[in-house]
Amino acid sequence: MSDFLQELSHLETKDKDVVTLYNEISELAMRECVKRIAAKEQRNAYYLSMEFLIGRSFYNNLMELGVLEETKRILAEKGVDINVFEEIEDAALGNGGLGRLAACFMDSAAALGLPLYGYGIRFRYGLFRQRIEDGFQKEYPDNWQRFGDPWSIRREEEAREIKFADYTALAVPYDVPIIGKRVNCLRLYQAEGCAEAEKISEYLYPADDTEEGKLLRLRQEYFFSAAAIGELVDRHAKLYGNHFESFPKYNTIQLNDTHPVLAIAELVRLLTANYRVSVPKAVEIAKQTFNYTNHTVLPEALECWREELVRKILPDIADILLKLVSLQKRELKRTALSPAQCADLVFYDKGVFSMAKLAIWCSSAINGVAALHTEILKKTLFATAYSVYPEKFQNKTNGVTKRRWLMLNNPELSALIDGAIGTTWREARADHSALKGKVTLLEDDFIAVKREKRRQLFAYIEEREGVKIPEHFLVYAQVKRLHEYKRQFMTALAILEIYDLIKSGAVTDFRPSLFLFGAKSAPSYVRAKGIIKFINEIAKLINGDEQVNKLLRVVFVQNYDVSYAEKIVAGTDVSLQVSTAGLEASGTGNMKFMMNGAVTCGTLDGANIEIVEHAGKENNYIFGATVDEIARISDSYDPNALLAEKPLHKKAVESLIDGTLSDGGTGCFAELYNALTQGASWHEPDNYFVLYDLESYVNTLLAINRESGEQKTFARKQLYNVASSSFFSSDRTIMDYAENIWHIS
Repeated sequence: MSDFLQELSHLETKDKDVVTLYNEISELAMRECVKRIAAKEQRNAYYLSMEFLIGRSFYNNLMELGVLEETKRILAEKGVDINVFEEIEDAALGNGGLGRLAACFMDSAAALGLPLYGYGIRFRYGLFRQRIEDGFQKEYPDNWQRFGDPWSIRREEEAREIKFADYTALAVPYDVPIIGKRVNCLRLYQAEGCAEAEKISEYLYPADDTEEGKLLRLRQEYFFSAAAIGELVDRHAKLYGNHFESFPKYNTIQLNDTHPVLAIAELVRLLTANYRVSVPKAVEIAKQTFNYTNHTVLPEALECWREELVRKILPDIADILLKLVSLQKRELKRTALSPAQCADLVFYDKGVFSMAKLAIWCSSAINGVAALHTEILKKTLFATAYSVYPEKFQNKTNGVTKRRWLMLNNPELSALIDGAIGTTWREARADHSALKGKVTLLEDDFIAVKREKRRQLFAYIEEREGVKIPEHFLVYAQVKRLHEYKRQFMTALAILEIYDLIKSGAVTDFRPSLFLFGAKSAPSYVRAKGIIKFINEIAKLINGDEQVNKLLRVVFVQNYDVSYAEKIVAGTDVSLQVSTAGLEASGTGNMKFMMNGAVTCGTLDGANIEIVEHAGKENNYIFGATVDEIARISDSYDPNALLAEKPLHKKAVESLIDGTLSDGGTGCFAELYNALTQGASWHEPDNYFVLYDLESYVNTLLAINRESGEQKTFARKQLYNVASSSFFSSDRTIMDYAENIWHIS
């Protein structure tokens, strides 16, 4: 990178604004990146994902190129603080864990030198910009490209036509270099052509509560899947002619959840229409090529498409899907399966296509993303499929990249590790478990690091939110997508109970604590938006109470994104991972917090189970019902009987309707109350067992608070989590995929 550093040293910075400097420095670095982009191998893996939540590229890419510290020095000599580029916001091309996982996987593959290429959509606007106005979430367009986009390369000459029944869209690829031992590419397609076509890549996850919204979502999924498959098929034909029986030998494709599953139908369509491959042969090729990652056990989150919708804009794909259904049924008739088992496997029923069932039938491997999650897939959600195709099912526990989530966002802790065990842990695949033997020697240094990261976090919150937090406050954080099963609602009720206990004098000697939330709700998810308002009303009540606010504060940060997460995971003491047991597939936020020295306060759900296995139950805080316990009590559970027995619970819940807190006249708090006590939609009362786990949760939070007062003992727990976090590196996860599914090296 000497050429880059030399050019940077000659760069004129005087009188230039931040955006101009950001683009000029990024473009200098990109010249080097472009030189290093690796040629494709004979066999490559391809990762198809609706989301890639990359975050801010500037600092990460300079670190990956090995010039971050030198860049800081050169800019400082010119009077420029490199931190000014913090104001360049993230490309929010994802909604949460799914998209951030995809970004971590791309990072790890490059770091390991593996040929993995990503395909997705270059949305003009990210998820949305969230503002909290009078406690309510308000959504605004997130025009991330207003700063320019120096970290991608437009490949107009490689654009592809994607045909719908009513118009044709042009898929123009933009290549984003992913830097590591090898420089791979993430290819994001932008839709161009007519005005209707451009809507395809305008917004991530358009509202789909109307037929028009559903059709746009369907167009998006087909658009990038078809563009990727068309490119790969054309490349194969150019290199190997029409010998498509060898297609799986050179190409393996990972479907990241159900969004890209139409790629299966598109591959069959292209092979049969353009290359005279028979449907059965095309299906065999597809089965050997595709692999499917499931990310949820919630049935409502498993995508299904009505045939009439598919036929309206993709008639050829509708025909292919029906041909595949006929072939699948013929296959099943040749087995000894019962009619009920066959019906459970067929991916078409009553005019509806199930994308998950199509992916299961037409994949060589199916994986869950945590040990418990995979067992639930095998035993319940996909039990019939597992009984027929047991060899297909694997577990791939998620991971996060230590380069962004430790080395970049926490250089102070990284330096502490360097001093204790050397620097080889920074290499891909290397771990830092040797730190376990140094824990007792590093207590004071770790306490100092955590204090500094809290200071930085509180300064960031004050700058972004205008809220000042005293530096001695302990930080409990729950930052993730807002969904009922993740139970931010339960945390809010727990905070109300702790507030009452402090105010009444029932709890004394309480260590000052901040409960920190960050989350976006889907715009049409009314109940989730009600929970956001509830949390903000609790914050207003507690923060304004002079009797209590010296001990307890609540903050809901606006527009939670990757850059906010980098600050929060480094400055947090207690990671709140409190989903209803059996519903969180894995989680990746729990891993980021662990890596940065937060203890986990959580249920035995998702990857929490494996975190406890690796770091020890004694170094974390587990509470609440298990999967088996919930199964036992689900038919008899009565939340109203529980409320009658628990006055603290009753008081917290009735704050929704007794005037203690205001929902601005919207009725959203009464709706939350009814969801707990009467049920709502198709859900039973307290469908997510919030009240069932609440007492255990409050007691655990109070126990953490007491034990955190023994600072050195608590620091040892935190540091042991850091030392045990190497298993949760995405380097390990990607090597598992590479060796056991993709067979790439």
